[in-house]
Amino acid sequence: MKITIHRPDKLNALNASVLQGLQEALHDLHNDASMRGCIITGAGEKAFVAGADISTFVKADRNIGKELAELGQQLFFSIERSPKPIIAAVNGYALGGGCELALACHFRIASDNARFGQPEVNLGIIPGYGGSQRLTRLIGKGRALEWMMTGDSYDAQEAWRIGLVNHVCPASELQTFAETKMRTIISKSTTALAQIIAATNASEVGVEEGMKTEAACFGTAFASDDMLEGTTAFLEKRKPQFK
Repeated sequence: MKITIHRPDKLNALNASVLQGLQEALHDLHNDASMRGCIITGAGEKAFVAGADISTFVKADRNIGKELAELGQQLFFSIERSPKPIIAAVNGYALGGGCELALACHFRIASDNARFGQPEVNLGIIPGYGGSQRLTRLIGKGRALEWMMTGDSYDAQEAWRIGLVNHVCPASELQTFAETKMRTIISKSTTALAQIIAATNASEVGVEEGMKTEAACFGTAFASDDMLEGTTAFLEKRKPQFK
């Protein structure tokens, strides 16, 4: 499955309609067994998502701002916690809410013209869709504070150097590269993939709790038909046929 943010005239900026569409697409992903993974990208070649639609902020107050943040956080949590793999194929600008969307995906593949940043400070605000938390976990506290306090943006090579993205490829090859990577992933056990995601997310609550979750996830995978097929195929020296 591929989800494309399509507001090319606004550089795919997020607004209420886009967030609602994204929520509906994720609901389909999670409830359709034939969909085993998802790539999120932006329409056109200039932007993944260039940020939130700032025109909607002008009349907002404290309560509206808090509600907007909670809505975005809930939606992006559903991406991060999805039991099915979700890859961000970042084609151009990923700024503000767009960077936060990419951060919520399980990992990121960037075109060589991609740029990342959290420029909210230039508007007198801060990241509200989880950016302060996920960016810190991915690149470290010092770098994350620098990104958020300066509002600067960074190119794909710098994002790769500091571990924000997994791969950088030419813009013309981005979608093919992401699709190839997804095909490799979804050829694996769906049970194992879901447990890998759950166990890895649990690492954020501390080592002890993370280990407990890992053990529980290992047990779930160990009891699955896929485990039996995978181990049998290994012993028989053949490729597993996961259901």
